[in-house]
Amino acid sequence: MDVVTKESVPPPCDEALGITVTYAKNGIARGLWKVSEKMMNGNGVVMGGFISSAADSMMAYAIASCVQEGQHFASINLHTTFHRPAFIGEIEVEARVERIGKSIGYLVATLVQEGKEIAAATSSVAIR
Repeated sequence: MDVVTKESVPPPCDEALGITVTYAKNGIARGLWKVSEKMMNGNGVVMGGFISSAADSMMAYAIASCVQEGQHFASINLHTTFHRPAFIGEIEVEARVERIGKSIGYLVATLVQEGKEIAAATSSVAIR
């Protein structure tokens, strides 16, 4: 959560991906992902693995806003559905905790570019 409050630098994976978290509170996280030409596949669209990574990253901020200090978490399942191709530019990413228990959390994320949903992801997260 220190990344959200600008008290620490983002992890290397966020920097490599080009994603910036702008909000994370009460199980909801939002951010902007700046897609570069390095993320394009041979068909001229963003590679699906990068889209899944952006969703996973923002879901980490959503769950981090719910767990107690000292608790750790890790994705145990990630499923991404692609609705349309994504291109170079900015993509809005929003993640939210749908349900959280003692040891498992369930999250969803949506990715939107130019007002159109490009993908949705769901994840199960183990909490310790």
